[in-house]
Amino acid sequence: MRILRAIGERSTIWIPYLWLALFFLAPFLLVAKVSLSEPAIAIPPYSPTLNWSDGWSGLVAAWNRFSFGNYVFITQDSLYWKSYVSSLWIALVSTVLTALIGFPLAYGMAKAPRGLRPVLVMLVILPFWTSFLIRVYAWIGILKKEGLLNQFLLWLGVINEPLTLLNTNIAVYIGIVYSYLPFMVLPLYANLERQDGSLIEAALDLGSTPLRAFWSITFPLALPGLIAGSLLVFIPAVGEFVIPELLGGSETLMIGKTIWNEFFQNRDWPVASSVAIILLLLLVLPIVWFQRSQAIAREAN
Repeated sequence: MRILRAIGERSTIWIPYLWLALFFLAPFLLVAKVSLSEPAIAIPPYSPTLNWSDGWSGLVAAWNRFSFGNYVFITQDSLYWKSYVSSLWIALVSTVLTALIGFPLAYGMAKAPRGLRPVLVMLVILPFWTSFLIRVYAWIGILKKEGLLNQFLLWLGVINEPLTLLNTNIAVYIGIVYSYLPFMVLPLYANLERQDGSLIEAALDLGSTPLRAFWSITFPLALPGLIAGSLLVFIPAVGEFVIPELLGGSETLMIGKTIWNEFFQNRDWPVASSVAIILLLLLVLPIVWFQRSQAIAREAN
């Protein structure tokens, strides 16, 4: 019985690691293998440096043939580092805008009557019932010069001529904020809904103003939800391809579009894989460092 219990406990621990190994580590190693290959006119369009079928001797021989020329090429071409910087900036601004919109929305949902909260959560989740591509396409009809937004602003008299919104970075920000807003709202709502309301009541009884009580109690307690929502928005926004492709213009430079062009237009899979590996490291390493620092801080407390 003890043996079965020990096996059950160990399986509970190892199942998540097995999941990560199958669906994260294995694809990562395959892409890393392609990134160390050389481009070739073939199917697939690269010449592998590493061949698993050669056994240990083949691995040793492949180590001597490894070339990091694709990574060197990325550092020498300004297109790639500009794509990284532009993607990080667009993702950061979009995350801030999503937080500014999502926090009041989640706060209002958490303070709504208890019977109304499930309906509000369903309304937030409702856009997921429609195809992501269709939802992004809908914004083309809204943002183009003869679209609904310009027609509404002209009818109100706010503008005298249609605004150029489509094929700009503004359209990309709108698309990302709209598409990823639920990922910000739901973690914040879950956090805010669980907070103890008696803490605010105690602060008000002790002479605090509602605004001061919010910044002193509610906001600090909501930081874990805000951080979780920010990560859920920022990480996919960095590698976003559909939104900048449909709503952005030719000057909208994001790493997702660059990777797609390398894969399907230039047919340079090794360089595209190298770009993807660097992007993954740029996202994963800071998150791992942040989680480790948080764990150390919790142990210290």
